Amino acid sequence: MSDFSETWSLVRGRLIRDLEGLSYEQLNWRLHPGVLTLAELAVHVAGVEVSFGSQLIGAELDELQLRLKAAATDGSVNDKPFPFSPEELTPEFVAKAFEIGNAMIQPLIENPTEEIRAKEIVSALGPVINGTGAFARLAYHPGYHQGQAYIIKTAPGFPA
Repeated sequence: MSDFSETWSLVRGRLIRDLEGLSYEQLNWRLHPGVLTLAELAVHVAGVEVSFGSQLIGAELDELQLRLKAAATDGSVNDKPFPFSPEELTPEFVAKAFEIGNAMIQPLIENPTEEIRAKEIVSALGPVINGTGAFARLAYHPGYHQGQAYIIKTAPGFPA
């Protein structure tokens, strides 16, 4: 296990557990315009994993993985629309997105080679970072969004 994998696994697992069992309506409820829904937030987290992982290993992505990669930035850090419609963002799809992100990152973050740690990629926010920087961001990222999920789930008007 690497220096980042334990934190990544812990905070990612907490986010996933916080979203498990939520209904379609709950996952797609929007606190206010300009804020990601819980489903969008989850797919964004998985999208960053796909983005970083695919860059680190030079992976060719299929159509779904490309859309997930776009969710790392589109609708969250730029003005493009989110790459998935609310109709697509079912509880089952959210779980699938997390599985795809996990498959991309888990082997890398648990046993990173020096080559992977040194490889330069473009982060979701734009700066060029190395693999170690990517792992540091991945370890923290789900926790950041878990805090947002808590605020959304406890907001007045959140569906019961």
